[in-house]
Amino acid sequence: MRFSLLVRIGLACALAGNAVSATEQAKVEAPRPSIPFVDVAREAGVGFVHRSGAAGEKLLPETMGGGVALFDYDGDRDADLLFVQSDGGPIASLYRNETKPGGAIRFVDATLATALDEVEVRGYGMGVAVGDVDGDGDPDVFLTGLGGDRLLRNERGRRFVDVTAESGTGGSPGAWSTGAAFFDADIDGDLDLLVVRYVKWSRKIETALAYRLDGIGRAYGPPQEYEGTLPMLYLNRGDGSFEDASSGSGLEVFDAAGLPAAKALAVRPIDADRDGRPDVLVANDTVRNFFFRNLGPGENAAVRFEEVGEFYGLAYDHDGNATGAMGVDAGYYRNDENLGFVIGNYADETSSIFRAQGDPEFFVDEAMKEGLGPPTRASLTFGAFFFDADLDGRLDVLHANGHVEPDIAKIDKTQQYRQPGQLFWNTGARFVALEDASVGDLSQKVPGRGAAYADLDRDGDLDVVITQIDGTPLVLRNDQKLGHHWLRLRLEPTRLALGARVELTAGGEIQRRDVMPTRSYLSQLEPVVTFGLGGAEKVESLRVVWPDGVKQVVKVGGVDQEQLVTHPEIEP
Repeated sequence: MRFSLLVRIGLACALAGNAVSATEQAKVEAPRPSIPFVDVAREAGVGFVHRSGAAGEKLLPETMGGGVALFDYDGDRDADLLFVQSDGGPIASLYRNETKPGGAIRFVDATLATALDEVEVRGYGMGVAVGDVDGDGDPDVFLTGLGGDRLLRNERGRRFVDVTAESGTGGSPGAWSTGAAFFDADIDGDLDLLVVRYVKWSRKIETALAYRLDGIGRAYGPPQEYEGTLPMLYLNRGDGSFEDASSGSGLEVFDAAGLPAAKALAVRPIDADRDGRPDVLVANDTVRNFFFRNLGPGENAAVRFEEVGEFYGLAYDHDGNATGAMGVDAGYYRNDENLGFVIGNYADETSSIFRAQGDPEFFVDEAMKEGLGPPTRASLTFGAFFFDADLDGRLDVLHANGHVEPDIAKIDKTQQYRQPGQLFWNTGARFVALEDASVGDLSQKVPGRGAAYADLDRDGDLDVVITQIDGTPLVLRNDQKLGHHWLRLRLEPTRLALGARVELTAGGEIQRRDVMPTRSYLSQLEPVVTFGLGGAEKVESLRVVWPDGVKQVVKVGGVDQEQLVTHPEIEP
């Protein structure tokens, strides 16, 4: 069903104002659960300290922080941690998960053992993407930054080797890469790479701007002061190298003056219209968000995209404004067929939660209706994602918050540099912000940036890692004790699983998930899919649609366990 743009705007206004029914109100008023998170970074052996390099010059890159990846680099079926360093030292720090079943979370620094300290440091580190680009079964690592990207090949979980030059993924000199994602853009069976970029920046440009604020003097300049950028699309040739397919892909967007339009920080691939081709949402800072619909092969290209963000209703917030968009995620948070996108925005802007309106080509920002309005306005949100924090079968929302200006309180008493994280519990009718006392150390005040989740201690519930500027990350163990059942699915081979759709029915409720590590802000989470089952003691049905179109019905052996699902056409 298609509507003109004007009709869509009218419908969006009407839908945004829908009243809450009595049944929905009862759900909203239900007792709030306690979902305490405990920061175990120190006792778990995570000693990484982020360095921004800030020395008083107020250079914009210093405000952005670094990402985190939660992935199994050594093939022992648990989630290890990789942190991106921004300024000085090894390009990244890797911590091997050595948690024993039923024991305390424990990590060992594996940076030196895996030769990450030998990777030449160029530029300023930012984000991370993980994917098996060469099809050998080991997850490889791509690191983004200002002044140089890096592709690191994983050699059997023993060491990482810099293969940037031979792979052709180094990017342009001086470019500022931020979010990145591995996914099979052209549906040929191997993983391609999309890299988005922030603004055109240099120390010379920043010095010339000399941005100042009354009350604090020299300050960090806003992105409006800088020109936009263009993304990079690398198509995997299957031999360890990539083809730069950016030009002619439809991913390059220009403004009215003919200049690059993107000021991108995060990217989220997902097949939104379920046509078998992965689409892409790009979160842009202070300019409209982009949504790239995958059109498949073009006349002279292996894959072509069409930018339809405005037409789909994903470009602007509920007031029709472009926002300071940071982190992004997608999920079927109402357990129906309407996809939702959550985007963390700048201070004095509410977060956005776009939801399809019975039409995969028509979204409305329902932040106010869904409960993410007033509780998010005072926060500056970087990391943002959906996950089932209490395993009740409904996707909740987590925000990692923190301002960019350390002295912001001097000029705005309503703001603070260090801000608590937020957990929005899904009642089934809307989201409600849980009080600090019920979320434990998630409420610590930090300049939060990257955020991701995984089951670090393999007890079924999802733990969270949040990075911060110039500090040690929070490793937040989920200590909920609500007695809900769960099922975790590991789809293999992982390179064929990225982008797969999984539908599970339990207790008469259908839950939908997709396998996509790229979420949030500059970060990657485990590719394992976790379903909370609430009180359901069995799974009635489980169906997987692989990215290559193969459909698979899976027999579930029980609950409260992790189950391996292998592609039906691949010999185990």
